[in-house]
Amino acid sequence: MERISYQNGQKQAVFQQMPLEKQNNFLQELKQDYQQIVLSYFTNSGARIEIEQFTDKVFSSNLPVPQVIQIHVELIDDFSKQLKLEGRSEEILLDYRLTLIEILAHLCEMYRCHPSNYSATK
Repeated sequence: MERISYQNGQKQAVFQQMPLEKQNNFLQELKQDYQQIVLSYFTNSGARIEIEQFTDKVFSSNLPVPQVIQIHVELIDDFSKQLKLEGRSEEILLDYRLTLIEILAHLCEMYRCHPSNYSATK
């Protein structure tokens, strides 16, 4: 089954129906996109566009929300390890919860505005 992208109208495969290799590649792509969002969140006004593109991919593929949270946690863990190696404080990472909150808020709004799209995949 394919779904139409919320933002650009392109077809996108539903995550659960992708072959395992394609799922892994898709998750890796999302992780890279999310890392870029986190790195530019407080410094780049274009981060909002990146967030919209990211949430569109997640919504269109019907990726489970816990998977998005897992991507965030894994990335912050990686950053934490790097900061520890450099002998720096991890406190700055607390601010990046805002990134996750904003992405989840975008997804909630997408699901709220398009309940028929979401329920059609159940």
